Parts: sequence; C-alpha cells; structure tokens
Amino acid sequence: MPRPALTTITTPLPAGRASAARLLGVTAASLAALLLWDASGLDLPLARWFGSAQGFALRDAWLFEQGLHRGARMLSWLLLAVLAAAVWRPVGVLRRIDRPARLQLVATSLLALLAVALLKSTSHTSCPWDLSMFGGSAPYVSHWAFGVADGGGGRCFPAGHASAGFAFIGGWFVLRRAQPRAAFRWLMASLAAGLLLGLSQQARGAHFMSHTLWTGWICWTTAWLCDAMATLLRARFGTRREPHAIA
Repeated sequence: MPRPALTTITTPLPAGRASAARLLGVTAASLAALLLWDASGLDLPLARWFGSAQGFALRDAWLFEQGLHRGARMLSWLLLAVLAAAVWRPVGVLRRIDRPARLQLVATSLLALLAVALLKSTSHTSCPWDLSMFGGSAPYVSHWAFGVADGGGGRCFPAGHASAGFAFIGGWFVLRRAQPRAAFRWLMASLAAGLLLGLSQQARGAHFMSHTLWTGWICWTTAWLCDAMATLLRARFGTRREPHAIA
C-alpha cells in the first residue's frame, strides 16, 4: 500500500499583520541602506561636485535661492493649508477617504515637519558652506559624533528644506487601501519633491546628501507610526464613515 504524501499546511498571516510586516521590512531595509550610505563616505565627494575651496557657485543663484528654496517652502505651507481645509471640504481624491483619514494626513505632515525641526535644533552639525574645505572656517565632523561641535553654526542635520516635500509621504498611508493607484502617485510625488528640494540645497552648499536621505527616512517613519496609531484607534473606538467616503 503506497504511503501517503506528506503535506505541509501553512497558515497565512492576516492581511493586517502581513501589511505591518512588509512595512517593517521596508523601513528596516531603507534604514540599512541609509547606514551604508553614511559608512561609504560619499557625502564629501558628492558635495565637491558643487563646491570648492572658494565656496558654492550656486549658493545665491535665483533658481535655487528664490525658486526652489523660498518659493517651494511657501508652496509647501500652502498645500498644507489646503489639506487642512479639505478635512471638512474634501476635493479630488480626498473625497474617497473619510474625515479621520484626512485628519491623519494633516497631522502626519505636521508631525513629520516637527520631528525634523526638533532634530535640527539640537544638532551640532554645520552646513557644508560653513566648512573650511568649502571656504568656511569649521572642520568637518560627522553627524554621528554626538555632542561634538565643529565650531560652525550647527543646526544643519537633518535637511529641513527637504521635509517640505517628504512630509507629505503620509498621503500614501491614508490612500493605499481605498485608492492604491492614487496612493502610489502621491508617494512618488512626495519622494520626488523631497529629493529635488534636498538636491537644490546641496547645490547651494546647505546640506550633504545624507542630510536629505535621513529627512526622507524620518518623514516615512513618522508617517508609518502615525498610521499604526490611527489603525489601533480605529479598531478600538471605531469611526463613523461618511456617505461619500470609501475606505
């Protein structure tokens, strides 16, 4: 009599737990990649593409100073004001999510901006244009040298300006269940905006690439934690869905 074949029975993770595991994996993998970038020492060679011992030629260029710095910052605050108004008067794709999700988007963006600003305010790391190798007076000190001042102005890590784009990453979390395509486009736009603003500041000598990358990771992690908290609150207290919302 033939022996029955052995069958392995596996129980898949519930959808919520599987999603949480994937997000944890993405967050951990991006952190590992970021640490590898820091260890590579590529910040300085990349900064030398734009600067020299005479400084940064593009520091006061109109496109970078007025357009991509001041103008982009004002546009970011305007977008945040529009999102705040949309909590009660939703427009576009925001009509497809309920009010608590829209409120989560605004809160996540503000918390991401606040997290980056608080870290900057306590940082001893100076901007590249303050360093002696780029015409300043301060020696280079890694941002990993906690508590060690380089003698410059400090408060340059992570990149505050890049957060004007990265802070809106939270839109992916609130849209991904109801509108996955719109969520993907929102995520790509937020990442592209953050990178563009970060690179524009690097061209001016205001930041190293690692400053921008760390800002992106901080904003992503803030959005992830906010979404996890919002999910717990929904499960515990429930939410009343609005008639027009799908989520």
